[in-house]
Amino acid sequence: MRNYFKFDELGTNYKREILGGLTTFLSMAYILAVNPAMLSLADVKGLPDSVRMDSGAAFVATILASIVGCLFMGIIANYPIALAPGMGLNAFFAFTVILQYHIPWQTALAGVLCSGIFFAMLTMTGLRETIINAIPFELKMAVSAGIGLFITFVGLKGAGIVTDNQATLVSLGNIHDPHVLLAVGGIILTVILMAKNVPGSIFIGMVITALVGVLFGLIDAPKQIIGSVPSVEPTFGKAFEAFGHPDQIFNIHFLIVVLTFLFIDFFDTAGTLVAVANQAGLVKDNKLPRAGRALFADSLATITGAIFGTSTTTSYIESSAGVAVGARTGFASVVTAICFALALFFSPLMAVVTSAVTAPALVIVGVLMVSNLKRIDWERFEVAVPAFLTIIMMPLTYSIATGIACGFIFYPITMIMAGRRKEIHPIMYAMAIIFILYFTFVVQVPGK
Repeated sequence: MRNYFKFDELGTNYKREILGGLTTFLSMAYILAVNPAMLSLADVKGLPDSVRMDSGAAFVATILASIVGCLFMGIIANYPIALAPGMGLNAFFAFTVILQYHIPWQTALAGVLCSGIFFAMLTMTGLRETIINAIPFELKMAVSAGIGLFITFVGLKGAGIVTDNQATLVSLGNIHDPHVLLAVGGIILTVILMAKNVPGSIFIGMVITALVGVLFGLIDAPKQIIGSVPSVEPTFGKAFEAFGHPDQIFNIHFLIVVLTFLFIDFFDTAGTLVAVANQAGLVKDNKLPRAGRALFADSLATITGAIFGTSTTTSYIESSAGVAVGARTGFASVVTAICFALALFFSPLMAVVTSAVTAPALVIVGVLMVSNLKRIDWERFEVAVPAFLTIIMMPLTYSIATGIACGFIFYPITMIMAGRRKEIHPIMYAMAIIFILYFTFVVQVPGK
C-alpha cells in the first residue's frame, strides 16, 4: 500500500493521509445536505411533485457519485483531491434548467450525462488543451465569480434574508422573523469559524445552526439519527428516458444546457486540480503528472452521478484543507470515499436541513468563488466589459447560462473594436454565434 501510493517518495504516512482525508470530508460534507435540497427545489413553494427530484434519491446519488469520483481520483490518478456534485452546477440544474427553461429533470440529467461523456472524450484527446486555451482567462474567472454571486443570492433568498419587492425588485427581508435570525446567526458563526481557519468550518456552522434551530423549536427534531439507506429508484436511470424523445434533446435549448454543464465543470476541475496539486508540491517542471487520469476521474464521476440521479460531479477546492494538514497522495481521497459511504446511513438527519441551515454554506462558498475577481485585469476595458456582464447578469437574471452568454457575445465585439481581433480564437466566434441563437430562439419573452 505504501509503495503503491508512493508514501516515501512524497514524504507522507498513514496518519497524515487519514487525517487529510477526514479533514477534506468535513470541509465538503455540507454538500450532502445542500445538494438534495437544491435538486428537490425544497425552498421553492407551490411546485408540483413531478417537477421536483426525490430528495432521498438525490442524497444517495450524491454520495455514490462522490464515492466513485474519490476512489478513481485516489487509486488511479493518486491525487489527494475529492469529488462531489458541484456548487453552482446544481444551482444551474435546478433554477435555470428546471425552473426557467421548464426542462424536465429527467432531461436535465440526460444533459449532465452527455456533458460527462463529452468531457471523457475531450480528456482522451488533445482537444481539452485547445478548448482551455481558446477561452480567455478573464472570462473563466468571471464565470466562477458570477456563480459565486448567484449561489449567494440563492442562499439569501431561500433564507428570507433577501425578499422580493414590487417597487425595487428585491429588498431586505423580515429580520425579526426567528427563522431569518437563525440563518443570520449561522452566517455570522460560520464567518467567525472561517476567519479562525477552523477545519470543516462550513460543515460545523451548519451543524450548530441546525442544533440551535431544533433547540428553539424552529426546526423539527429528527425522529432518528441512523436509518436505512433511501431508495435511489426514483432517479436511477431516468437520464436515459429523454433519449426516447428526440425532440427533447435535438434542439438548441438542450445544446446550451450541455455546453454550460461541460464548460463550468471543465474549467472548475482544471483550476482545482492545478491549485491543489501546486499546494501539495506535485507539479513538476510546470507540468501536472497524470493530469489525464485526474480529468477522466471527474468525467467518470459525472457520468455515474447522472445515471444515479444528481447534477454534475466535480473536483472540490476544499481538498486544499486536507492538503494543508498533510495529505499528499490518493490514499487521502480513498479515506474521503469511505467517509461518504458511512454517511449513507445518516439520511434521517437531512430532515433538519432547512434553508436557514444551508444559507451559511451558500454564502461562504459564494465568497470563496468571488475571490477570483482579483485575477481579472479591470484596466483593460475590452476585457472588463464582457467579464462584468458575465458576473452581474447571473444574479440579476437568475440564470448562469444567461451570464455566460452575455460575456461570450460581448468579448469578440469589444476585442475587435479595440483592434485585437487576432487574439480571438475561432472557437470564441462559434460560441458567440451559438449564444446569439440562444437569445433568439430559446429565451422566452416575459408575458408571451
